[in-house]
Amino acid sequence: MAGTLFLVPAWLSEDASADDSVPAAALARIRSLEVFIAENAKSARAFLAACRHPRPLRELTIVELSEHTPAQEIARLLRPLLDGVDAGLMSEAGMPAIADPGAALVAAAHAAAIRVVPLVGPSSIVLALAASGLEGQRFRFVGYLPAESAARRTAIADLEKQSARARETQVFIETPYRNDALLADLVRVCAPSTRLAVAAELTSPREWIRMQPVDAWRRDTPAIGKRPAIFLLLAEVR
Repeated sequence: MAGTLFLVPAWLSEDASADDSVPAAALARIRSLEVFIAENAKSARAFLAACRHPRPLRELTIVELSEHTPAQEIARLLRPLLDGVDAGLMSEAGMPAIADPGAALVAAAHAAAIRVVPLVGPSSIVLALAASGLEGQRFRFVGYLPAESAARRTAIADLEKQSARARETQVFIETPYRNDALLADLVRVCAPSTRLAVAAELTSPREWIRMQPVDAWRRDTPAIGKRPAIFLLLAEVR
């Protein structure tokens, strides 16, 4: 009988305790596992230590699954599960398989008839959307926007048009060192009435969330800096 693949939620900030980030039932399951498939082994060890895993970390099996993992390696990662061993899939932060390379493993697990169980825990996308006050019934997560400024501004204009047409919140992220460039382009491109939200360092003591119309952002555009952040916009129906 095959093992179960548990989707293990990791903290969004190392400044937040594991007890504050993950429910007790999920922590108990994490502590019962000895095999983990993680986006980053170093981050996984730090989180497992914070979870007070009962086994010495050196005795745990932690293998990496990153964006650079060849597709043909996915089957090898499933072997312990096919041998009947339960395993945990971990992202570097938040829920695995959402904006995360772990989705390929989850798909392969389903194809192999391996049971997949998501554990309850933090998702920066959901937390940001809930805290924004924007449309929560219709929303679309679009991942990263183009890195080059002209292409990024074009993408922003397209997202704003889609938001207005569908009355749909657009949710996206950026590499932290480009946060301020992205915010500058959002403020430059979007209509004054478009509502824009930024949620930075969610769940940490430095958590910062602001939602206001673009014209207000233009009057006061703060520096976000190199902080993990989620961006959301909702345009008026035209």
